[in-house]
Amino acid sequence: MTLVKRNSSRSALPSLWDNFFNRDIFGWDSFMSSEGQSMPAVNIKESDDSFTVEMAAPGMKKEDFKIELDGTALSISSEVKDESEEKGENYSRREFSYKSFYRTFHLPKDVVDADKINAKYEDGILRLEIPKREEAKQKPSRLIEVK
Repeated sequence: MTLVKRNSSRSALPSLWDNFFNRDIFGWDSFMSSEGQSMPAVNIKESDDSFTVEMAAPGMKKEDFKIELDGTALSISSEVKDESEEKGENYSRREFSYKSFYRTFHLPKDVVDADKINAKYEDGILRLEIPKREEAKQKPSRLIEVK
């Protein structure tokens, strides 16, 4: 959500005019930064047994991802370069693109079983399953008998 300060003494027309010319026409400003880096949307879910991280990254391949765990810092990054060239009798066209992102998440200390983390990329979604250690899992409540 973006908060925008409006001056009520001005007419609505300059406001609309300013909004039209001060924003990115394609809406890429919310997805791309000035360095060509993107910030994919992420969902993080916690269950009794694990954490699940889902990252929207359509159009990529599983080889494009680099996932590292350093202590409690889980880093997910990607860098994709693409070039194409087309030559015709009267023209030549060359295009290139560069996309990258880098995200880091800090996992709870002594909760995660780092050796059992799994990652899978399918249908444009990178999914990480991060199991909890047995001692960190919440145990069901039990009734204690009074003697």
